[in-house]
Amino acid sequence: MLISLHKQATTTPKIRAAIQASIEPAWKVAERYGISEQTVWKWRSRDSVDDRSHTPHRLQTTLTPAQEAVAVSLRKTLLLPLDDLLSVVREFLNPHVSRSGLDRCLRRHGAGNLRALRPVVPRPAHKPFKAYEPGYLHVDVKYLPQMADEDRRRYLFVAIDRATRWVFVRIYPAKTAANARRFLRDLERAAPMKVTRVLTDNGKEFTDRLFGLRKRAATGNHDFDRLCADLGIEHRLAPPMHPQTNGMVERFNGRIEDVLQSYHFNSGEDLEQTILRYVRLYNGQLPQSVLKGQTPIDALKDWQKQRPELCKRSLAPTVGLA
Repeated sequence: MLISLHKQATTTPKIRAAIQASIEPAWKVAERYGISEQTVWKWRSRDSVDDRSHTPHRLQTTLTPAQEAVAVSLRKTLLLPLDDLLSVVREFLNPHVSRSGLDRCLRRHGAGNLRALRPVVPRPAHKPFKAYEPGYLHVDVKYLPQMADEDRRRYLFVAIDRATRWVFVRIYPAKTAANARRFLRDLERAAPMKVTRVLTDNGKEFTDRLFGLRKRAATGNHDFDRLCADLGIEHRLAPPMHPQTNGMVERFNGRIEDVLQSYHFNSGEDLEQTILRYVRLYNGQLPQSVLKGQTPIDALKDWQKQRPELCKRSLAPTVGLA
């Protein structure tokens, strides 16, 4: 059994019990155990051999119970910080109260933690992406690190289908409108579904829309817009300064970044082949929780069975890289 003794105790529970059972004079018992006679009389007057609490029965405070109630009520109602509350209490209740005394008062009444007193504001629920049929793709561009055998960095163009999470990528040496058009044309040829919409940010490679000091709506004459019109694809733009609209492709770019941070690449070709292998793995072998454990290819096959008119051709094992 664990026994908690006061750090300055001169007796043990066994000695205290012996003192209580003894009928010898107090001076004799005190001499035997090397204690004072007052200690002997103290333990003989008690029924227990345990130490009593050393907490004062009366707290040393300058605030009356009524003043404490007012101070705690102000704290809970106005949510005042300790220093502000101290000024109010000194001005209107008790000019002699100390900061530490007021803090102890608040703690005794469960009002010491100001953050716990504030109402809990529920976080806005995450809105899932609206359900769409295959053919609505999010498009973005990601910077790639420059390799030792390269004289400049390259850019990864990424497209991901909203319904099936199927991914298509290409790497180009520059982030230009010409390469954006080239990517869209390659995407439209390689996609197993009919591409009906693409969502991009407001980069110059995708649109001539301007915002900030020079606000201007997209004219539709940008090279990327014209190719979309030729292919019968609706081009949608994310709202300015609102990247979460294109969050689906941003999250996939985060996966690519994890790959880049996990490997050491010997050359630009090594980096490119690693990314392509990962995309092949992602499309065909990595189950997605949002797809209820299916891979993007499995989801595409299900859509092909249910809505064959949405697909252009049967799925090949290497779909997404052709």
